[in-house]
Amino acid sequence: MSSPRKNPPMPEPVELTGSISFRSGTQSWGNQKRMALLDAIGQEGSITAAAKKIGLSYKAAWDAVDTMNNLAGEPLVLRNTGGQRGGGARLTARALELIQIYQTLNAEHQRFMAILAKAGRQSAHNLELIQHMMIQTSARNKLAASIRQIKSGAVNDEVILDLGKGYELVASITKESVQNLELAPGKRALAFIKASSVIVGLPGAGLRLSARNQLQGRISRIVNGAVNAEVCIELDQGSIIAAIVSLESVSSLNLKEGDPAIAIFKASSVMLGVTD
Repeated sequence: MSSPRKNPPMPEPVELTGSISFRSGTQSWGNQKRMALLDAIGQEGSITAAAKKIGLSYKAAWDAVDTMNNLAGEPLVLRNTGGQRGGGARLTARALELIQIYQTLNAEHQRFMAILAKAGRQSAHNLELIQHMMIQTSARNKLAASIRQIKSGAVNDEVILDLGKGYELVASITKESVQNLELAPGKRALAFIKASSVIVGLPGAGLRLSARNQLQGRISRIVNGAVNAEVCIELDQGSIIAAIVSLESVSSLNLKEGDPAIAIFKASSVMLGVTD
């Protein structure tokens, strides 16, 4: 375990965003972009001009119109042919009605989001925790940390994370992953470690291993299975790291709840993720 260091800086305030969308069964059809397209068609009198106004291609705009027409069960947009402008498009009464309803609901939704954002500024750490809890992965161990340092290598970079109370975690990931995730010192990240990648060791003067991560704590729980056991090691800062070991290893090491133990795993066994 590394020497104690200052706690990582507080994370940036959590920002809340959201929009109203309409669904038919499992398909979303009246989302913010499509409602903006309908509104733009009404103002411009042309799908081409409307698509350009909101940043859609002509084909994407017509595909969206077809989807909305089909799922609404009646036309929302009608194409005009001929005329001085060489044709165009107009909204039906149902489309105008739909836009008005959407705008009313969206105004209320934005007011609600503003209230949540105000609450979020007062308890950003709780909202960040909720965000982390919503992430579903197959990895048994999920740890929140802040990036302390990134050491660049020829192929892989070494990312050193601060878990708090003197604990640090080292991950070895590709340079491309560091760039894609936009990792940088001070940024918050999530570390994922499979329980099968964690080795349980006992502290002692003669313990020497090549694994970069050797986090010392105490065994908080042992759950025996038919062949293997799940051994949970609680660190001093409250995090718990689970390891899958054989029942024979539990017996030979004489592992018991409350005993000191070390969670050992390679830097290459650590996967990183971000929430922004």
